[in-house]
Amino acid sequence: MRGSAMSGATRGDAAVFLDRDDTLMAARALPAPPPPAAPGDVVDPSLVRLLPGALEGCVRLRRAGYRLVVVSNQGVVARGGATLETVGRVNARLRELLTDPAMGEGLIEAVYVCPFHPKGTVAEFAREHPWRKPGPGMIEAAARDLGLDLARSWLIGDAPRDIEAGVAAGLAADRCVLLGRDARDMPEAASRILAGR
Repeated sequence: MRGSAMSGATRGDAAVFLDRDDTLMAARALPAPPPPAAPGDVVDPSLVRLLPGALEGCVRLRRAGYRLVVVSNQGVVARGGATLETVGRVNARLRELLTDPAMGEGLIEAVYVCPFHPKGTVAEFAREHPWRKPGPGMIEAAARDLGLDLARSWLIGDAPRDIEAGVAAGLAADRCVLLGRDARDMPEAASRILAGR
């Protein structure tokens, strides 16, 4: 389910697709939310905390001309631990925090979330879906909606499924940066991307 997007961009731009939880903001380190949400689910906007270097990395990528798009599995909706509106409030807080301090402009162009999970309990979302990573659906939808050139785009995530989703969408494997393997944090991931343009 797509969040809001910014306008005025040209077709064929390069993007950096970003996982949300434990890539941009803390998730697993937070106190466990009440069931049926699970540890790692962020359901309270007041708990949104950027990871060290997340803002710096996003500022560098955006100033270099990359369009930044968040793609996030949110199976907590299918499990009944949050609503789409709750997820939207968490995403809105993340976008507030990811603002260029010098320009005062938001850095994230759009947020795509997948509320589906095959083991969910909420009938509307209790199924597999092409948007659910490692599926490529969110990335493909963003490319269509925003006119992005996947051949020139990158992805940063913290889990193998993020990388698999990028490759399945047509991103080159060496343009999919796994935190903890290919880079320590967002600034190092940004440096890798900027060096490989």
